[in-house]
Amino acid sequence: MATINVYQQYFEARCTANGVERHAAAVFLISDSDCGNIRYEAAVSFFPHNAPDDYALSYDAYYSRVLYEAQGRRSRKREEALLQTLRDDIDALATEASAEVFWDKPLIEARRG
Repeated sequence: MATINVYQQYFEARCTANGVERHAAAVFLISDSDCGNIRYEAAVSFFPHNAPDDYALSYDAYYSRVLYEAQGRRSRKREEALLQTLRDDIDALATEASAEVFWDKPLIEARRG
């Protein structure tokens, strides 16, 4: 199985999970391919970020949703279409967690894979 972070970026955020305040979120579009099948997943992990250099991800506040799954392989066209709706997908996951991602306050530049 080949797992690739198609997109990754950290943002300021607000979330309380397991009694711990989270001040940042790592946002991902993940691609998994195996045996001629492809799957894309939107994911967000809220983490404490208690200091400007604190980027230790904690996976106890991790939320994800499969966006696409079928036979085939990676497609740049499909990935661009999924990236167009990624914020809406992440916002829906954040709402389910009573959290919020502050899209206008990135902590790192976007990374594409």
